[in-house]
Amino acid sequence: MYETLHIERDDRGVATLWLDREEKHNALSGRMITELHDAARALGADDAVRVVVLAARGRSFCAGGDLGWMRDQFEAAPEARAQEAGKLAYMLQALNTLPKPLIGRIQGNAFGGGVGLLSVCDVAIGADTVQMALTETRLGLIPATIGPYVCARMGEAKARRVFLSGRRFEAAEAVDLGLLARAVSMDALDAAVEAEVTPYLSCAPSAVARAKALLRDLGPPIDEAVIAKTIAALSDCWAGAEAQAGIAAFFDKRTPDWVAKTP
Repeated sequence: MYETLHIERDDRGVATLWLDREEKHNALSGRMITELHDAARALGADDAVRVVVLAARGRSFCAGGDLGWMRDQFEAAPEARAQEAGKLAYMLQALNTLPKPLIGRIQGNAFGGGVGLLSVCDVAIGADTVQMALTETRLGLIPATIGPYVCARMGEAKARRVFLSGRRFEAAEAVDLGLLARAVSMDALDAAVEAEVTPYLSCAPSAVARAKALLRDLGPPIDEAVIAKTIAALSDCWAGAEAQAGIAAFFDKRTPDWVAKTP
């Protein structure tokens, strides 16, 4: 059914949604974004599904946005750029508003949009070897469409520690920031995820969905106005000189001009 995803179900009603672009470190291509949105809607509407686990194949959880997809936006008309940014924004919204518990199984590194994906999970458990970064500013971009979810997860004060600098941080700091609930050894990861899944199977599904919806209403608003602002911000960045220079430098395997020279 999907080219970039794979869904497994068990007889308890647990569905595992696998990111399956292992060869590309599960980077978010236009196709993967569309398929994730579709999968979120399908799983949300399936009464047989009680819990969803978001997981990934390969060494990386998600390397962020596919840079080839981003580069395509440079030559696109403003309306087309906004449409593509909107696909990413509304995919994240669909996962964030999924009327089922969403448990993140973070087995590998998460950068950029990968941090956004784990931020829309209700709980994320990570391997203690995982590294993360909001790498956008290193490429002349900003963490725009993922921003509301990252900020809701961490809070503004903690987000300021990593949102601007693009620096890498390890699993222990991700726990401190609130991105991960726990960091465990890779050998213990599946058991730790299962420990998060099991309690929901004793809860009334509609009550869980209502409780999650209520929490969204009580938390920071991520409404159409906020989403529109993030779409415009990302689209504007794609049109800017810094993003084009940063992504060109990445593909040319050279250092962008703004990187300070070491004395």
